[in-house]
Amino acid sequence: MANKGPSFGLSRQIQDKINSKYDPELELILVEWITRQCSSDVGKPEPGKMEFQAWLKDGCVLSELINSLFPGEKPLKKTQSSSMAFKQMEKISQFLSAAEKYGVTKTDMFQTVDLWEAKDLAAVQRTLSALGSLAVTKDEGTYNGDPTWFFKKAQENKRDFTEDQMKAGKNVIGLQMGSNRGASQGGMSYGRQRQIL
Repeated sequence: MANKGPSFGLSRQIQDKINSKYDPELELILVEWITRQCSSDVGKPEPGKMEFQAWLKDGCVLSELINSLFPGEKPLKKTQSSSMAFKQMEKISQFLSAAEKYGVTKTDMFQTVDLWEAKDLAAVQRTLSALGSLAVTKDEGTYNGDPTWFFKKAQENKRDFTEDQMKAGKNVIGLQMGSNRGASQGGMSYGRQRQIL
């Protein structure tokens, strides 16, 4: 990837707006969760956006994280570090594919360049938060951390009704439909044309 110089004008305003969405408090929670989830082998970065980015940039920490959330067979086999840019970006892409397989929606996903080039680290935080929320919600015993760090996602509340209950429900007029008291069709002109003067 080529290095880009400083941005000016509208490009600068857009990048400043993207950068303002980064949450330092959420960074602390995510770092604490990832280090608990992956053990102390992954280390811990100094506080700050660029240190957070450098910690995750090679994809090894992300690989360890996603592997720790899957019970049984791990989705990512190789987690060793590489100094080659395309290998690091490939590892980030593999993490994103595994996260989608785990259940993170595409709208919650960051792009590889958002992390690798530090274009949108708030999007990285959003993806990791969604992953944490899924881990808390699934409750498979793989989540290591405080359950209050992430929101629990809504779960399906499926109901099974018998045929008799379904038939009885068809005869009930809901209150949303209102009432027909006082309703008439008087004054309606069906089929007649009005005369325009």
